[in-house]
Amino acid sequence: MQRRGWRLRNGIAIALWVVVAALAVVVVMRLVAWDDFEVFAILNCLTAFVYLPAWIVVVVAGLSRRLFLTGAALLIVAAQLAFLLPELSAAQPVPAWAAQTPTLRIMDANVYNENRSMAGYASRISTVRPQLVTMEEANPIDVAQLKMAGALADLPYQFEVKRYDPFAFFVASRYPLSGTRVVYLYGRPLIVQTTLELPWGQQSLWVVHTIAPLSASFSQWQGQLALIGRLLRARGPKGLLIVGDFNATWGSRGFRGILDAGVTDAAAARGRALDMTWSQIMSFLPPLVRIDHVLTGPSLAVTQIRTGNGPGSDHRDLIATVAFHHSLPKGASR
Repeated sequence: MQRRGWRLRNGIAIALWVVVAALAVVVVMRLVAWDDFEVFAILNCLTAFVYLPAWIVVVVAGLSRRLFLTGAALLIVAAQLAFLLPELSAAQPVPAWAAQTPTLRIMDANVYNENRSMAGYASRISTVRPQLVTMEEANPIDVAQLKMAGALADLPYQFEVKRYDPFAFFVASRYPLSGTRVVYLYGRPLIVQTTLELPWGQQSLWVVHTIAPLSASFSQWQGQLALIGRLLRARGPKGLLIVGDFNATWGSRGFRGILDAGVTDAAAARGRALDMTWSQIMSFLPPLVRIDHVLTGPSLAVTQIRTGNGPGSDHRDLIATVAFHHSLPKGASR
């Protein structure tokens, strides 16, 4: 006897077709107008989740023997997998040379400009004991709290972009900083560029914070990511460490342009592509996007990276250990 599929009511089938059609529009816009429009740029940041309804449609339509609906939903699923593949397949072993060279432990955090207490971050710094701390949205009051708590006692070399809006920066290092400058765009700081005077040599560092891709700032977000990419290509990626809040993911065309300039996304390289960093203020949902990044150029490698709880912030923080290939003594194997 021929087995019949589960019967799906026409009204439900129509609703599922609407879901598939809407997701198909997102796919097409990704292919033909990648990040040209705000709403689709935001959806592209959510590539890991936005297409999940198509998986449900595949199951429901498959069980009910709706072959055309199943096939259409499978195309959406295939598109999602194709979009995610570069990031998910970026995982690779830690380079063998990293076991022989000096390392630097860093902590990067967007502390949230409406975070009234730095007590949690002071405790984090005391526990993690990073040799380099980089913070976005850390205003002078935040920095003063960290100093009063004694969290910066081992990080005497400091630089601030003193502002009371979300575009403040703070860098604190165990090692001297030199040649520090700030790159501005649209009247706001975008990158703090500095050099760490490490015991084994100089290390270039960029700390980044782009604006969010909202209606009032969408074109500026595009322009900021494009400028970071241009500056990176002009300098060259070798020996460069970049950290911060890019407000962008592998689903963002501007961020992919930065990666294409020759830097490695540390979390993806260490197999932590789904370790999301934003937002953690919705108690009923975990963070859904990874917009905070540690990027390394050739001759650097992150050996370990993880997220922290970002106390009082809407972002989780990043703790990473960076190894320096160029610090090998002459004659050492590479």
